[in-house]
Amino acid sequence: MAIMSEAPKPDSGMVERFRSVMLPHLDAAYGFARWLTRDPVLAQDVAQEAMVRALRYFHAFRGEEARPWLLRIVRNTWHDARMKQRADQPLEAAEEQPTEGPDPEQSAMIEDRRRHVAAALAALPAESREVLVLREIEDLSYKEIATVLDMPIGTVMSRLARAREKLAGDLRVRLGRRTNGLRDL
Repeated sequence: MAIMSEAPKPDSGMVERFRSVMLPHLDAAYGFARWLTRDPVLAQDVAQEAMVRALRYFHAFRGEEARPWLLRIVRNTWHDARMKQRADQPLEAAEEQPTEGPDPEQSAMIEDRRRHVAAALAALPAESREVLVLREIEDLSYKEIATVLDMPIGTVMSRLARAREKLAGDLRVRLGRRTNGLRDL
């Protein structure tokens, strides 16, 4: 039986490299955690724990792309937290801040549409939501998503297609109109 060795304590050089490589992706880590948890406070906890884990295991980072590496840690941290809780309670989707614009009516319509999209996205199953958030919000490539989710690119593509169909169908119902896809919204 192999015994896992403890991660080496980061020295000042490693900490400085971590800051320069990983900290630019902190907002992406929090944003992904927020979509996974559907709770801004819990998302802060998950993102913080993920950053601690990333620093602890930064010695294993081999210069691959930093954002997908960090987002995978965020996902694993969230899954570990869920395993500890063993409770899968639906949480209310947090409302987005209203956009400011010169035309109050148009701003209200845009905000209403955003609320519908956020609610529809929050209502998706976790596997659909995470692949959509990684592609459409975090703008990761299929290859990067495959890395984060630890699955083949073909599976990413098929999940993404199904998730887009589910989201578009829900939005058609919510918005009361027919669309040809997400881009029509």
